Amino acid sequence: MTVSYIPNGVCSKKIEFELEGNIVKNIEFISGCQGNLKAICLLVDGYSAQDIIFKFKGIQCKSRGTSCPDQLAKALELELNS
Repeated sequence: MTVSYIPNGVCSKKIEFELEGNIVKNIEFISGCQGNLKAICLLVDGYSAQDIIFKFKGIQCKSRGTSCPDQLAKALELELNS
């Protein structure tokens, strides 16, 4: 299943990923810090949603109170709880 999420409070405009059962694949951030975000996507491709949530939830970028990784964790939580 392909999921699209509109993040809040970050430079990225959209997060898309595939969820196969509990496994997250093909993550893509639209806009934002592309070098860092591409690396993050490659590093966690194939991980379980729970592992990504555990690692990324609460990470902050500057004083925004959130970050692109934190927004990915929120998108995964939202999808798992729907």
